[in-house]
Amino acid sequence: MKKVINNPENVVREMLEGMTLAYPEQVRNLEDTTVLVRKDAPVAGKVAIVSGGGSGHEPAHAGYIGRGMLDAAVAGEMFTSPTPDQVIEAIRAVDSGQGVFLVIKNYTGDVMNFEMAREMAEAEGISVEQVVVNDDVAVEDSSFTTGRRGIAGTVFVHKIAGAKAAAGGSLKEVKEAAEKVVANTRSMGVALSPCTIPGAGKPNFQLEDDEMEVGIGIHGEPGTKREKIAPADDIAEELLQKVLEDSVDFDKSEVAVMVNGLGATPESELFIVNRYVHSKLREKGINVTHTFVGEYMTSLEMAGFSITLMKVDEEIKQLLDAEAAAPAFHR
Repeated sequence: MKKVINNPENVVREMLEGMTLAYPEQVRNLEDTTVLVRKDAPVAGKVAIVSGGGSGHEPAHAGYIGRGMLDAAVAGEMFTSPTPDQVIEAIRAVDSGQGVFLVIKNYTGDVMNFEMAREMAEAEGISVEQVVVNDDVAVEDSSFTTGRRGIAGTVFVHKIAGAKAAAGGSLKEVKEAAEKVVANTRSMGVALSPCTIPGAGKPNFQLEDDEMEVGIGIHGEPGTKREKIAPADDIAEELLQKVLEDSVDFDKSEVAVMVNGLGATPESELFIVNRYVHSKLREKGINVTHTFVGEYMTSLEMAGFSITLMKVDEEIKQLLDAEAAAPAFHR
């Protein structure tokens, strides 16, 4: 697999350096770390929002640093959780005295290392709360998780928690808003091709030219089944039906929709999927209030996409509409 890289061992640091140079008015790199923070961090009088995880999912997570979203993102190596020492550096850098809120995807390493950093921060007198995102309806357990995986729905948590904090919400109020999003957000994805971690030399799984993996994880974890590739509407129907059948009652509700590309799927194809999703939801009397189509949480160069639905109420709609100014997210 061809890669536009130098030394595989330096990919993450060189990527972060390049991102900092691209957005110097918005982000800065903490010296000798793989942590990016808001240029103006810590922001006085505001709860700070910190997220992160393994690299390879860009623009997640550093692309969401900015007003109305994250104050810091901690980048692990490719598909590898950041260490507690990295996370505590981020917490220290953004804490303004109002507390720090951690957004964690439900992967075993992420949960363990972020929680260890939380304990370290609390020992230093920093107030910390957290939420664990588990929006993937495909599988209950995988090689990376106990329970459901956290995937593209995490971006909605970034947006809502960030907006609540920017509006002056307390640490408790930010946590309550984030927990509401987690409780009402469901996602599922499909892969048409694998991806290759820099330095690995080969894809992390194999698919035949006429196959797709339904319920894939963002690290290439196995899904629910492998089957012959189908037309866009049929694939979208399969994913959407699984999402709608899950524990959230979407019937006659209002929702935000995200059609998320996994890295190598053209926007033209994502819009075809979005067309079907809107049509199907309209048939079911479900009103779409907000739509997001694009690459929000990828898996290197994997071809495929995920569908996310978030049930919204008036508070969530207002927070979705609130100003956000991050490199990968503007509202």
